[in-house]
Formats: sequence, structure tokens, C-alpha cells
Amino acid sequence: MSGYRKRIGFILAVMALILTQSSCGPKAADAHEDSRQEASVKILATIFPEYDWVREILGEQAANVQVDLLVDSGADLHSYQPSVKDIMDIASCDLFIYVGGESDSWVQETLKQTDRPGREVISLLEVLGDAAKEEETVEGMEPHEENENQGTEPSHGPEYDEHVWLSLKNAGIFCGAIAEKLAEIDPDHGETYRGNAKSYQGKLSRLDRQYQEAVDEASQKVILFGDRFPFRYLVDDYGLSYYAAFAGCSAESEVSFQTVAFLAEKADEKGLSSILVIKGGDQKIAETICQNTRSGNQKILVMDSLQSTTGEEIQQGAAYLSIMENNLNVLKAALE
Repeated sequence: MSGYRKRIGFILAVMALILTQSSCGPKAADAHEDSRQEASVKILATIFPEYDWVREILGEQAANVQVDLLVDSGADLHSYQPSVKDIMDIASCDLFIYVGGESDSWVQETLKQTDRPGREVISLLEVLGDAAKEEETVEGMEPHEENENQGTEPSHGPEYDEHVWLSLKNAGIFCGAIAEKLAEIDPDHGETYRGNAKSYQGKLSRLDRQYQEAVDEASQKVILFGDRFPFRYLVDDYGLSYYAAFAGCSAESEVSFQTVAFLAEKADEKGLSSILVIKGGDQKIAETICQNTRSGNQKILVMDSLQSTTGEEIQQGAAYLSIMENNLNVLKAALE
């Protein structure tokens, strides 16, 4: 058993002890939790896009449903490790939504150990099915090495790109699946959920068309990331090519001279005016690439992969659609 799985086992054992020693009455909670403890349905999402889609689909029913975000501290999905409270929340929720990739390798054991009748689960990768894409290494990219901090067992099957939420087309599929599952859990409001999902899917489709129009009108069809590259689904949707320092799920942070030289050469060859990075990332690699181009004057632009949205940003009005709209503006600038 890996160190990571031992940690999960320890957490589950601690959780069992806590549950055994706890009374059946309401648990101690802060004022925010107290205001929602009468909610008839509890939903837990691992990442912000899932959380925001649920809120959109619930609509006015959100006042009667408890929706929580598991990773709301800005922590990266790839390095996240669950706490005892996180696992207790999974055990008590009515619907658990997660991505289902390598970064969620801890989920299956947790679901097995906390199984209870009536709890529903949605894995985005399972919903996507055969449309899920395997991770790829493009020319010039640093070799991908497994993140040993995760402590996962060696993978004997294909490793899928987890960043499925960065496709607006996929988002529409996921919203349909969430609406149907909510209708099963709360049939009295099933049609409301389906109607809200259909309305939101219309907004996703309009933004999807705007992306395609922007790419069709652009003279440049290549982007370059001096960073990890989580936007595989997005570029494939619109027929773009890309170069990057690392694969989307890479845990590496050091880049070789060969990679820097290759990416700088590609920026010159393709006449790129911008080098992209992801929100929250270190811009030093992008700056080094820029310094090694002939002109040395490329702009560094930031796209948001929605992996590290914080609770504070949510309180300030962060939303999946508005973030993806901003990503479109950044993409337009990168394709100039």
C-alpha cells in the first residue's frame, strides 16, 4: 500500500471514531453552517466549475439546498489531499461531484469506505465516456513525471486529461447530467432543474460560438504556454495548435534549457506576440522564454484554468461563464 493510501486509511479510521463518539444531535457549526442545517439536500463538488453549474441549475431552489465546494482555498487540484472533515462531508452528502482523474485517485477508496444508501455520485470523466482525451506530450514539452507527492500507485492504463471543464461543449453535457441527477434526488423540482439547465446550456452554446468565431477570424492559429497546459479540450474544440513547457497534470516546475530554447524558437518561427501562463502560476519560465526570442518583447498573458478559485472570489461574484468570457478575451489577444 502506498503512503498516500495509508493516509486515506488513517483518515477513514479517525472519521469512524469521531462518528462513533458523536451524538445524533446537530453538530457544532458556525453561523453559516447553522443557517443551512435544515437543507433537505446536501451537494458537495470538488472544484469550482461543478459548484457553479449546480448553483445555476438549482436556481431559486438553491435557498433550500446546501451546496459546498471541497477545494475553495486556492489549492491546486493536483496537489490536494482530503482532510478528515472533507471525508466526513463526502460521507454525509446526497450528491458528490468530482472529476475522476489521477488527481482524484483517493476518491474511490473514500466512496467505498463511506458508502451509504441514497448517496449519488457524478464523475465528469465517466459522463464524458469515450470523448475523454488521453494526456499527450507535444514536441518540445518536458517529459511528464508522476507526482510522487500524490503517492498514487503506478498507472497501468491510459492517463486521461482531467481538465474536461475547460470545454464549453463538455460543460453543456455535464450540466445535463447534473440536472438529471438532481431530478432523481428531488423529483418535485425536476422540471425546474431541467429548465434551468437548458437555459444555461444556451448561454454556454452562445459563448462557444463566440470562441469559434474569434478563432475563425484570427490570423494566428497557434498559442504557446510557458507553463503547464490544461487547455487541451479547449484548443481541440476550435482547431488550434499549441506548444507548452509541461503537460496539464505535470507536477514539474523546473524547465530545461532545451525546452526554453525550443519554445523561444517556436515563438520566433510562428511570429507570436504573446506567451501564455495559467492563473496562479509562476511567470518566470514565460519570462525566460521571452528573453530568448529575437525580439524579446512578447506580452505575457494569463488564462484562468478555474482550478484554484477561492471562497473569497466566489463571494465577490466569480462565475464559470464570466471567467470563460475573460479567457476568450485573452485568447483573442494571443491570436493577434
